[in-house]
Amino acid sequence: MDLYLIMQSIVDNYGYLGIFLVAFTESFIQPVPPDIFIMGASAFGLNPIISAIVATIGSLFGGLFGHFLGNKLGHPVFIKLFGDKYLIKGEDFFNKYGVWGVTIAGFTPLPYKVIAWLAGIFEMKCIPFSIGTLIGRFPRFLIVAYFGYKAGALFGLTV
Repeated sequence: MDLYLIMQSIVDNYGYLGIFLVAFTESFIQPVPPDIFIMGASAFGLNPIISAIVATIGSLFGGLFGHFLGNKLGHPVFIKLFGDKYLIKGEDFFNKYGVWGVTIAGFTPLPYKVIAWLAGIFEMKCIPFSIGTLIGRFPRFLIVAYFGYKAGALFGLTV
């Protein structure tokens, strides 16, 4: 079964818990971003604010798990999973932006899971990492959820 279909099934069957699981796993390993599921869930009637909050919390916990993995497994496992190119670029990125890099990665399409692992590898403290994650992820997920809600209302999908 396709990974996208598995993620869709989780959100369809488990609602907010499904959004949490997709956001959690995307933040450290799986490649499917939660945005489309947050948008779809909001379009089909889940509360967009709750969806954004749940996705943010899932992403934060997943990011902290990725941070832990990066810290414990380090460079060799990171390079096997993501490639040497991301390690070199990531080190430059962290040296230049620090915690703001986490915020930027959280808000933009940069691969957040890579940033989470790198934050662990480069031993960023958990509190600044968490703050950067919250500042970056919540507005992004709120915009996506609101867009989904409005699209659902426009097409008569939401109640």
